[in-house]
Amino acid sequence: MKLTLFGGKGGVGKTTCASSTGLHFARAGKKTLIICTDPAHSLADSLDQVVGEAVLQVKGVANLWALEVNAEKTLDAFKLEYEDEIKNIMDTATHLDKDDIESMFKLPVPGMDELMGFKTIIDLIEQAQFDKYIVDTAPTGHALRLLNSPYLIDDWIKVMAKMRWKYRFLVKTFAGKYVPDKSDDFLMSLKKTVKRIESLLRDSSQCEFIPVTIPEPMAILETERLMQSLADFNISVQQLVVNNVMESDGCAFCRERKQGQKKYLQEIREKFGHLKINLVPLQEKPVMGIAELDRVKQYICV
Repeated sequence: MKLTLFGGKGGVGKTTCASSTGLHFARAGKKTLIICTDPAHSLADSLDQVVGEAVLQVKGVANLWALEVNAEKTLDAFKLEYEDEIKNIMDTATHLDKDDIESMFKLPVPGMDELMGFKTIIDLIEQAQFDKYIVDTAPTGHALRLLNSPYLIDDWIKVMAKMRWKYRFLVKTFAGKYVPDKSDDFLMSLKKTVKRIESLLRDSSQCEFIPVTIPEPMAILETERLMQSLADFNISVQQLVVNNVMESDGCAFCRERKQGQKKYLQEIREKFGHLKINLVPLQEKPVMGIAELDRVKQYICV
């Protein structure tokens, strides 16, 4: 297993799970990279040290590195690199003038920024500098857009390729032959990126998605919807993390909370019993820093 993604409703503890799992593999001697794709980064808070847009080694832990992906900046760099190729496609396949093409180029392409975030992950994996890649995704809606981005971009590529085919047909008709240029190479390269991402996500021997939830009704419903979407994407799910489980009987509040969670824990077992379920006790304080993550990882990585 090379790539593990954690996802779920906001506030259920995805970052803690990702950080703890990364720490677990690092302690086991695996070179591990934790990657946060959530625009509202909290990985630095979880590790209690600086994490940025470049791969940095986690202080005090051998074999562990961290990275916060800035998809917008990655997209800006991508558009800057391929600006000429994209504008050339628009110029040769439409009747738009220069100003119109400039306006079209500045419009956002649905899913492109998420795709660029994923491209960063794929590029890192293909560089083969780490054994394990652990991804802390954004809350469910954004995570699903991330997973859906290859399909959205594939549709965009098909439209651009169709426009390009019409241009190629005209050139061959009047000039007798057509010589592929950088715009054709760009579309082919982007298509290959999409296919690489799709292939990795669907390979259950290399990629796993681990939903994180808590024993509360809204979180369970969102987990159900997430599981269905993951099944639609053919992404492997083998286990589930249930966070914030009350175990203490030490006070009236604890006993009441524990009793209230019983029916939701039973519901989780009934709905997701085909998965390995890891229960993480409610912690006395926020899980921040290596020492706290070391204590929590025993519940997640079992």
